[in-house]
Amino acid sequence: MNREFPPPRAAAPSVPSRASAGASGGLKARPVLPPHAPGMRIGLFGGTFDPAHAAHRGASLLAMKRIGLDRVWWLVTPGNPLKDTRGLAPLEERVVAARALANHPRIDVSDLEAEIGTRYTYQTLHYLRRRCPHVHFVWIMGADNLRSFHRWHHWRDIARLVPIAVVDRLGPSLYASAGVAGHALAYARMPESAAKALPERTPPAWIYLHGLKSPLSSTALRAARALHDE
Repeated sequence: MNREFPPPRAAAPSVPSRASAGASGGLKARPVLPPHAPGMRIGLFGGTFDPAHAAHRGASLLAMKRIGLDRVWWLVTPGNPLKDTRGLAPLEERVVAARALANHPRIDVSDLEAEIGTRYTYQTLHYLRRRCPHVHFVWIMGADNLRSFHRWHHWRDIARLVPIAVVDRLGPSLYASAGVAGHALAYARMPESAAKALPERTPPAWIYLHGLKSPLSSTALRAARALHDE
C-alpha cells in the first residue's frame, strides 16, 4: 500500500441507472459515473486536457493527499468556451491519452460533459450535485484559472455549489488570489492548514494549496505541437 495517500473509502461499483425518457419519447439510459458512494470525498478536475501532462497528475495527487480525497475525476470537456478550440484534438483521443497519463487507481477520466450535453462548469456541477447529493465534491483548479475565474459562466454560483481547491503554479498565477475572484471570495478562503476540512465545508469555501509550482501548460504544449506539425 502506498502510504503517501490516505486509505480510500469503499465505493460500490457504478452501474447503469434506470432509463429515463429522452426528448424523442424513447428511453435513454443515464450516463454511468465513475466509482462513487455517499460520504466519499471526490475532487473534480475539469479541462480540455489537450494534452494532459504531468502537472495535471501532480495537482491531482497533491489535492488527494492534502485534502484527503478518496478519488479525483478528470472531466475532459469537449471544448473551453473561453478559449479558441480550433485545432483541438478529438475528444476520444484526449480521453485515451489522459487515462494513459493518469495511470492511478484513484484517478478516473470521464467525458461526462459530452454525455450529458453541458457546456459550462456550472451546469456540470449542478448536474452532479443533483445526481450525487451525498458525495462531497471539491472543484480543483490551477491558480492560473483563478485569475480568470470571474469570466466563467455563473462563477459566483459555482463557488456556492462546491468548495474549491486552488493549486499553485509558477509565474504570474501565483498572484491569482489578488484578482477579481480572489478579492470577491476572500471572505471564504480557509487557511491551508485546514485543508482536510474543506470537502465537508458549506460553500462558498476555498483553499490555496502550495507545493506544486509546475511550469507545464497545456496551451504551451499545444502551441509547441502546432509548430512541430508545420
